[in-house]
Amino acid sequence: MSKTNLFDLDGKIAFVSGASRGIGEAIAKLLAQQGAHVIVSSRKIDGCQAVADAITAEGGKATAIACHIGEMEQIQSVFAQIREQFGRLDILVNNAATNPQFAHILDTDLSAFQKTVDVNIRGYFFMSVEAGKLMRENGGGSIINVASINGISPGNFQGIYSVTKAAVINMTKAFAQECAPFGIRVNALLPGLTDTKFASALVKNDSIREAALQHIPLKRVADPSEMGGAVLYFASEASSYTTGVSLNVDGGFLI
Repeated sequence: MSKTNLFDLDGKIAFVSGASRGIGEAIAKLLAQQGAHVIVSSRKIDGCQAVADAITAEGGKATAIACHIGEMEQIQSVFAQIREQFGRLDILVNNAATNPQFAHILDTDLSAFQKTVDVNIRGYFFMSVEAGKLMRENGGGSIINVASINGISPGNFQGIYSVTKAAVINMTKAFAQECAPFGIRVNALLPGLTDTKFASALVKNDSIREAALQHIPLKRVADPSEMGGAVLYFASEASSYTTGVSLNVDGGFLI
């Protein structure tokens, strides 16, 4: 009896934003292990190159391209590069995000508000628009948005971040609905508390971490690698009839 190749990504081109560390790095490495050629992207090329080199050292295929998704001209530039270099895109993982302010919602300043909206909403939206156009030309693809359980249950002192993640959940449904005729599926991953540099304000603070663990039935913080399986499902043929879904991978927090 042969093994299933439902999760095989051979010949696929995948783009992962925010892939220089944390959840994005784990996703990029897993997609490459399954055979995809992964475009490793984040704001700074050095971190991307290190991840791409690690992938190729293990026999995978990867290319590093810097892109700050909070800058519209950089989004246009990166898709011009993708068109020129690859001519197609099969998988987009919108993972790059920002959370510059950890403070009471009444103390939200305009610059933190604007930066969070520019990256987490506008960035995801126009990355999806450009990827969707390219996927439409090539008969389909899969877009995966990394949102957060904060989009369902707002995090304390993470007001505008939580608001943007709720927008990503609805954005996922909007793109899924309108892009389905082109064979483009759009789904979202909602990570719970994960041990990343991004979440260090929560994970490294003993009292915050212990309070959070009281609400997590599995009683532990996630490792970034534990987010990859859900993304692989969405990226592969295993989820061929799945679109518009938000999958929480949170150790049971939302229960």
